[in-house]
Amino acid sequence: MINLSLCCIKYRDNDYLGEIIDIFVQREYLNAMEQKLIGRKYEWELLDDVMKSNESEMVIVYGRRRVGKTYLVNRYFHNSYAFKHTGVFNKSTGTQLERFAASLEDYSGEAVVTPGNWYKAFDMLKAYLRFVKAERKVIFIDEMPWLDTEDSDFVSALESFWNGWASAEGNIVLIACGSATSWMTDKLLGNQGGLFNRSTTRIFIRPFNLRETEEYLKSHGFELTRYDIAECYMIMGGIPFYLKQMNPRLTLSQNIDMIFFKEKGLLWDEFDHLYSTLFRKADTYIAVVEALSRKRMGMTRKEIVKETGISDNGAFGKIIKNLVDNEFIRPYNFFGNKKRDTIYQLADFYTMFYFSYIKDNYGRDEHFWTNSVDLPLRRSWSGYTFEQLCLHHLDQIRRGIGILAVQCESSAWFSKGDGGNKRGAQIDLLIDRRDRVINVCEMKYSINEFTIDKDYDQSLRNKIQVFREESGTKKALHLTMITTYGVKRNMYSNIVQSQVVLDDLFA
Repeated sequence: MINLSLCCIKYRDNDYLGEIIDIFVQREYLNAMEQKLIGRKYEWELLDDVMKSNESEMVIVYGRRRVGKTYLVNRYFHNSYAFKHTGVFNKSTGTQLERFAASLEDYSGEAVVTPGNWYKAFDMLKAYLRFVKAERKVIFIDEMPWLDTEDSDFVSALESFWNGWASAEGNIVLIACGSATSWMTDKLLGNQGGLFNRSTTRIFIRPFNLRETEEYLKSHGFELTRYDIAECYMIMGGIPFYLKQMNPRLTLSQNIDMIFFKEKGLLWDEFDHLYSTLFRKADTYIAVVEALSRKRMGMTRKEIVKETGISDNGAFGKIIKNLVDNEFIRPYNFFGNKKRDTIYQLADFYTMFYFSYIKDNYGRDEHFWTNSVDLPLRRSWSGYTFEQLCLHHLDQIRRGIGILAVQCESSAWFSKGDGGNKRGAQIDLLIDRRDRVINVCEMKYSINEFTIDKDYDQSLRNKIQVFREESGTKKALHLTMITTYGVKRNMYSNIVQSQVVLDDLFA
């Protein structure tokens, strides 16, 4: 059992309270920490607000695996907590309780008997915390979804702990963190029981954007062009952990070969870990994203069901929702259609790269990326993935056009044609503006200025004409080219009414 008197002596005699003051009161220290962190300014400010509060706070920190959730929390709190525990992946309730007791033992400094259930575990935590002397008692439970094993009553015990004691104390800060976004949203944010509306702060951690990725790479000694950084992003998607695996002494191509294609490389088995740690019954989720990887334009719900053979029921709807919540797929409306016709596109860059190159190539050529630079398949991948990169930076595109303050809706559109004189057409990005203008966006990835020739000029004119006829829109249609280095001036370039270049996407 915990010796509570010894706990009291431990926290009275050491400098724990001094550490808390250093971290949460001295603004100079907080500002210095903030300056060293790439991005996450808004998230940092939310944690500031939590620590200034006069009430107990339940903070939900969630986001996909490897995105930097734990890093942010540890940096903010300087690894100084009243109590911290991390769940263990795919282990039994008994093992989870045993490890929880071990964490409690580490913080109390006394031997702790493994509790028989989660109610007793939280009772022991409560008894320990009563003797912790701190203005704000911060509890950090990382990978919380892994603690909720089958029939463990973990969520009910957490409800009892929070509602029955912690929330009334006024100085408890519970940081609940997890990569399994579906669990975090269902069991905590969407809880319909005792934890309904109990979370006070929600912090969803997204991958870096292009600008933040550039800052990260520069801070780690990389000297890459923005063209290379864009290609890196189209592979790794701004995931800090993936970027951390790169070596500044190597070229980008050498790094990609080392990380993804070298046998037993640093991330050779990342795909299986990624989905199995995020989702129960991961095979079903993988079937959905694999189907979407084969169709660039995306698929409707009915099309996904037909392609995968998965039953179209409530469980399937939950799979789609979970993938959207984790930002692995993007719901993308077809121009002029209602929500039931929503198109779903694969949006996770690493997953796209895995199905394009890693799945069937692993171990065959350890220098595959370096050797494939001029292959047509690589150029096709670059073009398509650049389109996805653009869709991840819509605010930067709108800023580049000069319409950031204008209310807009983004969508896609295509026409199959009539099989005769009327040709088909496809537009991957339409920006429908409140000021009665629609930007018809064409996205082109090129190593130099992009040249519009006679054939492409005709294709663009056909696309705009067919869209106007089939959509029936009366709005002005402005052609916007989104390219790496701009459009080369020639006899056909006057068709372009606005341009966005790669540098704009780094804004």
